[in-house]
Amino acid sequence: MAQKTQDRANQILHLLLQKGQSCVEDLAVTIDASPASVRRDLIKLAQRGLVNRTHGSVELAGKMTYEPFRFDAAFPLREERFANEKRRIAIAAAEMVNEGDTIALSPGTTTTQVARSLRHREGIHIVTNAVNIGMEFSSLPNARVTLTGGSIRWPGAFSMVGATAFDSLQRLFFDKVFMGACGIHPDHGLTVIESDEALVLGEMVRHAKQVIAVADASKLGIFTPVKVCATSDLHTIITDDSVDPELVEAFHRKQVRVIIV
Repeated sequence: MAQKTQDRANQILHLLLQKGQSCVEDLAVTIDASPASVRRDLIKLAQRGLVNRTHGSVELAGKMTYEPFRFDAAFPLREERFANEKRRIAIAAAEMVNEGDTIALSPGTTTTQVARSLRHREGIHIVTNAVNIGMEFSSLPNARVTLTGGSIRWPGAFSMVGATAFDSLQRLFFDKVFMGACGIHPDHGLTVIESDEALVLGEMVRHAKQVIAVADASKLGIFTPVKVCATSDLHTIITDDSVDPELVEAFHRKQVRVIIV
């Protein structure tokens, strides 16, 4: 794809990421291109599996169907909880990723949204211990994705844990790790429920230049049984605009940047 065409395609994808849905005419006006050019770009993007075209409108390609879990509603239900907030958080997280970055993504519904917000990006290397996040990129020819390997121990979970997952991280270093959480507390740090998962995620944190927590406001100010990392290990928290201002101030006192979307 020629550079001018690629730049225009990236503009289209960025707009769809923000708006969710648009039409050829609106896209053409916004990016200052002819409708014919936009139509050709959309055909190519559809062939790459990045957009869905319907009569009169276009949108980003939606959720993948994970066949082994099609009868298990647990993950889709968690995805729908605070769905709009998670989508805004994911877009803000994706904006922090630069070309050439090596990033890690922990398992979770919010980090899955981050993955979807990165599906059109090239020139990045994604490492994850989440099977479903790997599947999000599996149909994209230009994606560079590394799965840690490991064992899947909980029904309906996509998280790989255990010695294989832990050991695979030893030789890897990340520009940024995007970390989901069950709880993030100013005094008790970032926490999850399972100790095996905490071990793997903690190793991701230790190998990252920047640790960015992505969590809706319901996760802030609480803590769960197992610590992944201390508050001092966090560089940034991205959360939604229903967060308690006192909590934001508490994180600021701990020298943690809080981005509210």
